[in-house]
Amino acid sequence: MNQPEPSRHVSVWIDAAPEAVYAFASDPRQLHRWAAGLADPTLTTATVEFAPVNAFGVLDHVVTLPTGESTYNPMRVLAAGTGEARCEVVFTLRRRPGTPDAEFEADAAAVAADLATLRDLLQD
Repeated sequence: MNQPEPSRHVSVWIDAAPEAVYAFASDPRQLHRWAAGLADPTLTTATVEFAPVNAFGVLDHVVTLPTGESTYNPMRVLAAGTGEARCEVVFTLRRRPGTPDAEFEADAAAVAADLATLRDLLQD
């Protein structure tokens, strides 16, 4: 059996309540404000389907492009601790088979930039 391509976890700490971060990040109406790739006008027919609303901070989502290609994106909002008003947002970037190193690095940089934008919008 072939081994899957490696994944990379990209994360950012946000000084805001995890519940507030989850509520904002899971709201499809807010995606254009922090997820630059999904705000691209050429992707206006792309769809994003999030995991059902949950109390665990799971923001897994599937992005389906106009071509019909779908990508599963694991994502979590992790509380810093009980009662703490800060959290870590972790996005697992999955490397598609055949993706060149430079493209994977560019994808990781784009995810990091999106998470930084999310932080900047939500930080107290």
